[in-house]
Parts: sequence; structure tokens; C-alpha cells
Amino acid sequence: MKYVTIDQFLSIKDDSPIIDVRTSGEFAKGHIPGATNLQLFSDHERHEIGLLYKEQGKQKAVKRGLELVGPKLSLFINQLENVTSSDYVRVHCWRGGMRSSSMAWLFETAGYQAYVLEDGYKSYRQLMETLFDRFTIVLLGGETGSGKTKILHELKLIGEQVIDLEGLANHKGSAFGAIGEAKQPTSEQFQNEVISEFMKLDTSRTAFLEDESSNIGKVGLPNSLWKKMKKSEIIRISLPIEERVKNLVVDYGKYKTEDLEACIHKIQKKLGGLATTKSVEALRKNQLDYVARTMLTYYDKSYRFLLSQNKSNVQQEIHFEKLNAKKMAKQIQQSIFS
Repeated sequence: MKYVTIDQFLSIKDDSPIIDVRTSGEFAKGHIPGATNLQLFSDHERHEIGLLYKEQGKQKAVKRGLELVGPKLSLFINQLENVTSSDYVRVHCWRGGMRSSSMAWLFETAGYQAYVLEDGYKSYRQLMETLFDRFTIVLLGGETGSGKTKILHELKLIGEQVIDLEGLANHKGSAFGAIGEAKQPTSEQFQNEVISEFMKLDTSRTAFLEDESSNIGKVGLPNSLWKKMKKSEIIRISLPIEERVKNLVVDYGKYKTEDLEACIHKIQKKLGGLATTKSVEALRKNQLDYVARTMLTYYDKSYRFLLSQNKSNVQQEIHFEKLNAKKMAKQIQQSIFS
């Protein structure tokens, strides 16, 4: 077996799978994107061995571990054969200890070449400490409904480097953000996905992101990325309210009335009782323009407050009369690189 650093581990370009030998509970909380979980011990078994180690010492714990693992050895090989046809395999546990080395030994005994990750999954998480400082980041900001996500996607189509944080979070970042989205990942897994996407980028080129708060729905941005974003240049998109109303109706008008109504009630305290009642009545009558305009009254006020609190970024504002994401993306590209 060969021990490799996290950069080496991730840069191996053949079709060797990443095998995470931690428990299913550890894996569910967060894992390297694309990894397969072949747990050496179950959560219960790991707890049992940990207690033995603490109370009776390493020898007793190792002996019990062997008793638990022995009947599973052929199963592990069968599971590996089901996920790869490669002769190589990448293996890790939490911190590069006995679990990964034991599994790597087994795989090599079965004829595979095993790469073991030094310091384990912990080293992947530690990438957050320095990764984002390698990049020049430009943020797209602007009031609700200004088409920021659509513009990001168009920037990607014309060759720019883009990270869609809301896409990774399965949330559009507002009280209405969960509608139409899959269940959100854990914060840890979301951060892992962010790391993975940044690792694919060229550090010599600009990365475009949407200007976000530190949380998107229930998941939190890596703190180091959030700090980097607060110092990054912002392109603020200015679009007439009529265009933003149209955009919101297109984006949200397809969803069920009861789902939209539930979202309105989430912001009832800040929206006010009368505005909430009128919005719900309009929604039930399919008067979506009225609902969208009322929601923008609330969100625009919140946005202006945030602007007044954040004056540290280098900013420029670009005015558009119509929401045309393709043209807007090209103009933003020109404003940054011309």
C-alpha cells in the first residue's frame, strides 16, 4: 500500500474508486463526493471497540475488532468488485489509522493496489483552511428576482468558472427557497461539495459566485469561504421592478398554491398581518403579479439594509432594462475582463 497526501489522493486520474471505511453514520454526516461507503465496523461495533480500548486497553480492543471483522472479509471484496473494475483503489478512514490500513491490507491481499489517505477524511476537511484563498472571486449581487442564478449559468456557458452555491445547497436562499428542491444535505456534506467544486477550478482564473449570506437554508458556508466572499468584488445587478416581478412569476408560479402560501406565512411577522392576508387572498385568486410585488417590497427593504451594513467590498453596479441572462452575462464578462 502507498500513503498519499490529500492533493495526491484527489488528483489520481484513473478510475480507482474512493472507499470510505468509516461507519455508515459518519458517512451520512459528510463524505468526500463520489466516495463509496464500505464500513469496516457498524456504528454500534465502533462504539463497543472504543469502550474496550478505553477500559481494557488496545490488545483487547484489537482482538474484538478481529472477531467482528473476520466473517466480513469476503463480503468486503465482493462489495469492492461491485463498484469498480479497476486494479487500484483509494482508501480512507477518519484520520488515516487502523481502519484504513487494515482495509487496504485486505484489498492488496485480494490483488488490488491501494492508496491510503494520510490523515484520512480529516485532511479533506482541512482543505477549507486555505483552499479559497487560492482564488480570485467575483460575486453577483442584486435585488431578489434580478436573475442572478440564470446569469451565473450563462457565464458558465460562455466559458467562465462558476460555482452555483444554491444548486449545491438545494435551496434558493429565501423563505421560498426550498420549493421544488430536493432535501438539503447536511452542512458538512454541503461544505464537502463546495470543496470538491473549487478543486476542479483553475486558480489562475476568476471564479464567479452569487452573493450569499453565511447560510443557505439550513446549511452553512465554510467560514473561510464566507470571509473570502466578504472581501471579494461584487457586481450588483440593477433591474426594474417590473422585470423582477415577471421573473418571479415565471420561476415560482408553477408551484402549488398551498406551498407558496406556507412560504408567505414564514415571513408573516416581518411582512405584516395586512400584507400577509392580502397576499394570500391574491395567491388564491392566481393574482401572482400582486403577490410577487408584495414580496419584493419586503425583500428589497431587507436587501437595502444589508447593503448599508456591508461597505467593505469593491463594488460596481450594472443597470439593465430587460432580463436577458445571455446578454447580461456577456456584459458582465466584458466589465470584468476588458
